[in-house]
Amino acid sequence: MIDTHAHLDMAAFDDDRALVFDAMHHQGITSAIIPGVSVEQWQKQIQIAQQYDCYFSLGIHPWYVPDDIEAAIIQLDEVLQKYRGNKRLVAVGECGLDKLHHWSDKQLSLLEQQLLLAKTYRFPVILHAVKAHQELLAILGKMKLDRSGVVHGFYGNNDIAKRYIDLGFKLGIGALILNPNATKLRQTVTNLPLEHFLIETDSPSMPPFDHPKTRNTPLILSRIVSEIAFLKKKEIVCILEQLNKNAVQLFEL
Repeated sequence: MIDTHAHLDMAAFDDDRALVFDAMHHQGITSAIIPGVSVEQWQKQIQIAQQYDCYFSLGIHPWYVPDDIEAAIIQLDEVLQKYRGNKRLVAVGECGLDKLHHWSDKQLSLLEQQLLLAKTYRFPVILHAVKAHQELLAILGKMKLDRSGVVHGFYGNNDIAKRYIDLGFKLGIGALILNPNATKLRQTVTNLPLEHFLIETDSPSMPPFDHPKTRNTPLILSRIVSEIAFLKKKEIVCILEQLNKNAVQLFEL
């Protein structure tokens, strides 16, 4: 298994990060992708990815829009140039739009410039989208990225999912799929081919509905896979094989 979106560099893991990685390996979670969120966090990400033999992406999350966007984009350009030959760097992101968190035109500008860098360096993108699918789809349709990417933490309906898929994007499925009340998402996963999905946890955020106040970790992946297998009415081994193939192909792991 590969957790395609886990913030294992966050302070929530500082006290027991090694134990978490050991537990992951014992559960058959072979690797993870640590997404970038801010300029200040990039070096810690890179160090942890190197120490624990996993992957990382570099980008600026819409929650952390810097005061000086141009300066931050120059820094991102420089660090992408520096690490573009490093096999652990697999994407640009996490970047995107979030209408529930300081929504402004600055988010749009920051996203568009990160997408241009992804296009320049031929990286896929890891996208964050909250209440902003129409705006994000319009930008992606205009940008026409070479390697597309993934809409992480996807929770939308079938129609929105198909529009992303038509642009070549995968959909990241996390612990929300475990909630019986997540009707739209469960129908989308049931109806659409498995080749369009990735699995993720967004650790330490987005814990499962039955443990809402706990720290989330990649160890929840096995439950996510089992639930997808249940919805698709297929054997877990077949589900895992396709999901791993999806991640390897998109990120060239």
